[in-house]
Amino acid sequence: MIKIANAPCSWGVLEFELEGKAPDYIQVLNEIKDTGYEGTELGDWGFMPTDPNQLDAELKKRELNLLGAFVPVLLKDKSKLSKGIEVAVKTARLMQSAGYKDSFIVLADENGTIPVRTKNAGRITEQMELSSEEWKIFCDGANQLAENVKKETGLRTVFHHHCGGYIETPKEVNILLENTDPSLLGLVLDMGHYKFGGGDPLEALKLHWDRIWHIHFKDCDENIAIESRKNNWDYFESVRNGVFCELGKGSVDFKSIKDELVKRNYNGWIVVEQDVLPGMGNPKECAFRNRQYIKTLGL
Repeated sequence: MIKIANAPCSWGVLEFELEGKAPDYIQVLNEIKDTGYEGTELGDWGFMPTDPNQLDAELKKRELNLLGAFVPVLLKDKSKLSKGIEVAVKTARLMQSAGYKDSFIVLADENGTIPVRTKNAGRITEQMELSSEEWKIFCDGANQLAENVKKETGLRTVFHHHCGGYIETPKEVNILLENTDPSLLGLVLDMGHYKFGGGDPLEALKLHWDRIWHIHFKDCDENIAIESRKNNWDYFESVRNGVFCELGKGSVDFKSIKDELVKRNYNGWIVVEQDVLPGMGNPKECAFRNRQYIKTLGL
């Protein structure tokens, strides 16, 4: 049975250093519960309690499950790998110790920190891609991190392709999957990021099915994506202007995606993510409407 969760990023709780104030975890968890979801992701280290007993108590109080934790690592830089592995294992151990042994480490590039990729999100060209040598370092690092997480905690790792980082386009997702170990590293398919990155999420679902262990429902407003490309907006300007809109208001074909998931007997979680900047919009109202939209799909 497919279950539906939401994540702190829908409330502006992001890994970036940005202006504006996001709500605390108590408000976020309360509003996730109030708007009809059954689970959450962890958010950055320190956003939710880092004591496993307290974390479990806060989740159980609201009858919420914990699905994963986002861990960004600058994988193309070998010198950052050791610290990245340390953070990933520490985060996985927290979730495991709290009793959430089926949760994932959601590994990503350190998005939003590479100027050329941040500036050109949604319009990446070949000249902006990793070199052959950087690809090897990147993929070897992803394998090593996933291996350490599995060995130390038993948890699995999925990679999150993400606009504003080095794994954005369908081509880059393909290369990553071709050069990483399928027994160690899965893919979290994020529908909105894949669409903004130039791909068709439904086709990705079919193409990469054997590697997809986790799913994010995010929509993408194609008109705003076009404006972004025309006006040379950077990643954050695109988000501020609403490129990741409410579900059903963009160009992602969620009905066909849902039908494909049912056809393939998907039995995992779908996590709603509507990325907003801190203080932007009314996240609780959006979360409610997103949940109502998903109900129209029969989920």
